[in-house]
Amino acid sequence: MLILYVKTGCPFCAKVLRAAAEIGITLDERNIADEKNLADLMEKGGKRQVPFLVDEEKGVSMYESDDIVKYLESRI
Repeated sequence: MLILYVKTGCPFCAKVLRAAAEIGITLDERNIADEKNLADLMEKGGKRQVPFLVDEEKGVSMYESDDIVKYLESRI
């Protein structure tokens, strides 16, 4: 499962979501406005930065929208 932690109004998050839609990849989008999602983000990534992608199948996690888009593109 691909999980993307986002924040409302974040242009970098929007960039990743647009790229995923164009590629045809479905992401489990989790907004950190929800305290549970924020706690999960902090546990998995260690900082409050978004976007943050977690690929549970591959054991990969990363910040930075450009890196995330490149990673998503490599999966097609």
